[in-house]
Amino acid sequence: MGQHDHEDGPAGARHVPVALPRVAELLRPALADRPAVLVDATLGLGGHAAALLADHPRLTLVGLDRDPEALAMARRRLAAHADRIHLVHAVYDRIADVLGELGLPRADGVLFDLGVSSLQLDADERGFSYSRDADLDMRMDPTTGPTAADVLNSYPVPELARVLREYGEERFASRIAAAVARRRAKAPLRRSGELVELLYEAVPAASRRTGGHPAKRTFQALRIEVNGELDALRAALPAAIDALAVGGRIVVLAYHSLEDRMVKRELAARASSRSPVDLPVELPGHGPELRLLTRGAEQASADEISENPRAAPVRLRAAERIREAA
Repeated sequence: MGQHDHEDGPAGARHVPVALPRVAELLRPALADRPAVLVDATLGLGGHAAALLADHPRLTLVGLDRDPEALAMARRRLAAHADRIHLVHAVYDRIADVLGELGLPRADGVLFDLGVSSLQLDADERGFSYSRDADLDMRMDPTTGPTAADVLNSYPVPELARVLREYGEERFASRIAAAVARRRAKAPLRRSGELVELLYEAVPAASRRTGGHPAKRTFQALRIEVNGELDALRAALPAAIDALAVGGRIVVLAYHSLEDRMVKRELAARASSRSPVDLPVELPGHGPELRLLTRGAEQASADEISENPRAAPVRLRAAERIREAA
């Protein structure tokens, strides 16, 4: 998952984690000078994790990723800290189970870096990128679940249109879904190149001039559907907040307006009082659980975007746990 790094050099030698200085600054008060526990819910290639482990010599890291290849690469990258890391093959909605299995009652920090990792975007054969022809796969965990081809070839037209409209914010969702249905009646869609060609024909030329690449929204929608990303996040956010110790902090990097809206709502709900508005005093156990650490969502600076183009869409939000739930 996370880690929108960009690749330079033969082995992708330079991985630039998004917003690293800001993430480090926001987590520092919760992690510094103590035997703290950090859950990196989207370990990716381990860029944020490596920096935080180096900064905090007493930190224990619990790193989750659904992509076995990412876990293997992160394990190598974090080898210097091998005695302080627990890397787990899991989707982030299993945060509570994973902490329970490790016998860790509480986390001092939780980090989510959502979206597709550079590992996945740059692996041609995984089918995440509309700029390279590959099998329509798009699974972040290639060991399980339906592929993008399965979704395109089996979903009823109204359901396919809903996925494109909701997850891709695609204006021409119905038109695209109808075109897919006509196409799959002749032969199933198998390759990303075939889908890109179909989209060029289905999306009106006028919108292509203003709306960016016609495949971008459809590929995003398929990826979110194939990986159940929004359902997982909907379950993971409350679990992550519940896992935080008082004084613990959560930082979330979102790259998509639907994800960011979900994060905003969850943090805002936990940062407001649940006492009836007309009461003069706070009811015991009804006060806010969180204090927001960011005003709205923070965005990447022009400098960061020029150095790391994948930071362009990021929206960062953070909060501190100020009391236990009632």
